[in-house]
Amino acid sequence: MKTKGSIWIGSGLLLVVAALFLVGYNVYDNHRAEQVAGENAERLIEKIEQTDASEQLQEDPSEPEMEMPIETIDGVEYIGVLRIPLLGLELPVIRDWSASHLRISPCRYKGSAYTGDFIIAGHNYSSHFANLKTLQPGDVVTFTDVEGTIFSYEVVELEVLKETLVEEMECGAWNLTLFTCTASGRSRVAIRCEEQGR
Repeated sequence: MKTKGSIWIGSGLLLVVAALFLVGYNVYDNHRAEQVAGENAERLIEKIEQTDASEQLQEDPSEPEMEMPIETIDGVEYIGVLRIPLLGLELPVIRDWSASHLRISPCRYKGSAYTGDFIIAGHNYSSHFANLKTLQPGDVVTFTDVEGTIFSYEVVELEVLKETLVEEMECGAWNLTLFTCTASGRSRVAIRCEEQGR
């Protein structure tokens, strides 16, 4: 009986240590992502500000065929900077999404700022998209491409969708959608925005 009790206590202690390790790793990973995204946002903003007006976008950004220009930092291709003033966020946006890219910064999931069907995915780190759920209709979001063109958006709606509803995430006539997984990973928070002046 004493041996069984010791096994249960030992197992319980192991689970507590594992849980503490997981919490510690999540805190570390969030801090690392905040640092990397912050540094890359600064570098990207500096490059955007240094762009000579004569080098800026020569084509009409509403052309559907036009690719979003890129700026490469440490081997990663970025398309611009996302700002959410209410949340104090200024984040670089990576050209293409992948699990490894999401650990660095938000990524373009689909579409383009030029065609008005832009979808950006971000990890639910506190320094990235964890607080999207606090945004309200009327809040402002901006995206600046690497050539300095600024797109201003207004939050219109917040949706919570099951993780399996991929088509529902992508559908609708929204000019910009920002989304992230909830803490449980079972659903997604989607912020739907319309471009101001459209």
